[in-house]
Amino acid sequence: MRKIVLSALAALTLTAGAAQAAGNAPKPEAQDWTFNGLFGNYDEAQLKRGFQIYREVCGGCHSLRLVAYRNLEAIGFTKDEIKEIAAEYELPAGPNEDGEILEDGELRMRSAKPFDKFVPPFANEMAAKAGNGGALPPDLSLMNKSRVSGPDYVYALLTGYLEEAPEGVEIPDGMYYNKYFPGHQISMAPPLDAETVEYEDGTEPTLENHAKDIVAFMNWAAAPELEERKSLGIKVMLFLILLTAMFYALKKRIWADVH
Repeated sequence: MRKIVLSALAALTLTAGAAQAAGNAPKPEAQDWTFNGLFGNYDEAQLKRGFQIYREVCGGCHSLRLVAYRNLEAIGFTKDEIKEIAAEYELPAGPNEDGEILEDGELRMRSAKPFDKFVPPFANEMAAKAGNGGALPPDLSLMNKSRVSGPDYVYALLTGYLEEAPEGVEIPDGMYYNKYFPGHQISMAPPLDAETVEYEDGTEPTLENHAKDIVAFMNWAAAPELEERKSLGIKVMLFLILLTAMFYALKKRIWADVH
């Protein structure tokens, strides 16, 4: 019983601490996303731009371990394009027919295939920490679902480096001030600016466009079924309305003689 009480108190303490840390960050401003609302959907062109940013910028540190290359077909890439994208990356090939995993003393590797999940930028967590000053870059597969205001928060975070730290606030070496990050100190350097990438489709390369496009892509990665789910929801609602009307008409007919 004593252990249960202590565990509960510890959990409450951690929860309160997290809430306090999050409480000093302002609420992110709501953005106008194409996928918001009952009839919301993804903008295919925006998702492609977002993938370009992930590929050229974010993918150097952050993994996308729950998404397969073949899933990119859903946002407009052809099978041949997906094969080319996947072939740019390598992953362990596994043992050959003789059970050997080494080749000339090195781990056997092969080019990624469309059915493979996105190859992570680091071999393991230790390598990821070593390459990022001890901080582990989070996987982006479900990032937009990690907070209640997911897309709005991630957009605010990506654009929250613009303000300087308030007077009297010291930011340690290797850390950066971010208005929307809990505690306002983040180890990730500003990843985006107006010249981060040159869009392949000619869209104006601004910080705001870059941030919105990568957030939209991350939302698709976290909820690729969003459009199908909303379409099914609308159909179910229409069916229930029609069924309710039919039952009401039937009730009126059955009780007509009584009234």
